[in-house]
This record gives sequence, structure tokens and C-alpha cells, in this order.
Amino acid sequence: MNSVYVVIMAGGIGSRFWPQSRSAKPKQFLDILNTGKTLVQLTFERFAGIVPKENIYVVTNAGYEAIVKEQLPHLTDSQILKEPVRRNTAPCITYACDKIYAKDKNATIIVSPADHLILQEEKFKEVVARSIDFVKDNGYLITLGIKPTKPATGYGYIQFVDEHSPDGFYRVKTFTEKPTPEIAKTFLKSGDFLWNSGMFVWKAKTLLRAIVKHLPEIAEAFREGNKHYDTPGEEKFIREAYSQCTNISIDYGVMEKADNVYTIPAQFGWSDIGSWDSLYEVYEHDYLGNAVAGKNVRIYDSANNMIMVPDNKLVVLQGLRGYCVIDTGDVLLVCEKEKEQEIKQITVDLKVADLDKYL
Repeated sequence: MNSVYVVIMAGGIGSRFWPQSRSAKPKQFLDILNTGKTLVQLTFERFAGIVPKENIYVVTNAGYEAIVKEQLPHLTDSQILKEPVRRNTAPCITYACDKIYAKDKNATIIVSPADHLILQEEKFKEVVARSIDFVKDNGYLITLGIKPTKPATGYGYIQFVDEHSPDGFYRVKTFTEKPTPEIAKTFLKSGDFLWNSGMFVWKAKTLLRAIVKHLPEIAEAFREGNKHYDTPGEEKFIREAYSQCTNISIDYGVMEKADNVYTIPAQFGWSDIGSWDSLYEVYEHDYLGNAVAGKNVRIYDSANNMIMVPDNKLVVLQGLRGYCVIDTGDVLLVCEKEKEQEIKQITVDLKVADLDKYL
């Protein structure tokens, strides 16, 4: 595994997890699962069981460098890639792959968000190992697909063709962003759609060729990178490179356009923990379906709620069904679980109202 590397993307704000997730300390740096470890720590440990720790890189916003160093003390400065501004996943992944390729032309790279939950880690390792082997001698881009268990509207979908390799990989036909409930039901019934996990496996050179072909302006921005990586000039070079990059995801910029994209249908207890409802799904529930984090919560005639409150606060619920009740001390959020997608708009409204201190 000496030429296998992991890139953990940890630069997002997690606005759908407001008010727990704040711009100063977003959800990937929180112990939101009540395990005693943050999401980025759990992700790092997962991959430390697959590759050497020195082969794990974290890409994050420059403002989170201190948090990353505190939570992941094993990382050297070279392993923390600092983005000067947020430009979505295409520049982020290009930066990481280009830096790794500069030092190892044979590099195979696993890309993963920092804030996903994987319950069946041995199954996950098996899928990753098969993916590494599949791209070893081929110019393929692998996106890990998750077999859907319900017509979820919060995930993107991957459609694959019937023919598959002897290794169980299928060529990807289409990508679809978050569908309507009706379309999601159609996808589930068809049997040839998977949830898009946002995790990838590829050779560094394969991805960089795809960037040159499909996002030439981003490729050009990083063209001189090998002269600057791991030197005092890296930070200045990256600032200039990012100023030339468009804000675009790797899915939209490359994966939807490339003809060498494959997927593997997998099940390993995955959740992107992208929202309060998805967190509710993975929490333990009481007999009435309430998921509770907080030592002093009293519940009367209430069911199917997601409750997260401070241990030192007494919270009493009566007559609530299907709500999120999130108390951070300075902010109290009470909203219907099925309308939690509106939280992102709420944070926009707060910014307009000059209430940034709560964001």
C-alpha cells in the first residue's frame, strides 16, 4: 500500500447541520455521533487501517488548520492542504492529486469526505481493496455507489449499464442530482440506480488527465505546482491557483462528462450524515422513535423527534411529533424534520439580517 494515498476533504461548512455546525467549527470537527471522537477523527482512523498514516492527506480551509492539527496530531504540515477560499470539490481534488503525483507518479488515490458514517468497516475495506486493484492497470475513474434502501431525495444518484466486469464493476451511464420523491421512487424500482457516495478511487495520473480534458482552466492553474509543493512558496502558489479556479464539483466538472467512469454497487452501512434527518436515522431511538442526545430530557406524548441539547439544561417536550429540537446554548432551533432542507435558507436569511455571530 506504499503507493496508495487517501485524500480526506474537510473544508465544508455543514450549513444543513446548523446550529450545531458553525462556520468557526463545522460538523466534521464535532463529536456529533456521541462516540468521543469527531467525524474527521473517525474518518482518519478508518483509513489508517488501509494505508500508512503518512499517506493520508487532509484538504481543508486555511482557517481550520489549527483545528485539524489539534484533532489529527499525526499529520505533518505537508499532509494538511490549506485552501485559501472554497471552490467546491474539483479544485480541492485537483490540488491534492497534483501534489501527490508530484512525489509519486504511480500513486493510486482514495478520495473521501470527512463527515461520512460507515458502520461495516470490513466490508468497506473490501470494496476499497477491489477498487484499488481494478484501477491498477486501467485508466478508470471509480465512484463508489451505495445500493439504495429507500427513495431518498437527499442523495445524488448514479445509473449504471447492465454489462459489468468480472470484478463486479459497472460502467456509469448517468448522474442525477437530488431527485423529487416521485423520480426517486422510479429510480429505486428500476434497479439500475445507486446512491452517489461522493467517494472515489483512481490513479492520480488518470484523474489529472481528465482535469486537462474537461476542466482545462483548472489544469492550467495548477500546471506549475510541482515546482512549489513542499516549499515555502506553496501557499502563495495555491492562493494564485485558486484565484483562477471556477467553483465547480468534481461530479459536474469531470464525472458526468468522462467516458471511463465505473461504479461498484456496495453496502457497508453508509450515511453521509448530511442533515439532521440523516443523523436521526443512525441514532438510537426510544420506544416512541425519539433520538436523544442530552442527559436531562423529559418526554411526554412525543414521538419521532431528533433532540440534541446540552447536558446541563433541563428540556421538557410535550406533544411534539417529527421535530428537530436543537439547543446549542445561544441558539434554539425547533423545526419539522421533513422541512429541515429549509435550514440552509434560514442561515442565508440570518446572514442578510446581520446575525452572523450565530452562524
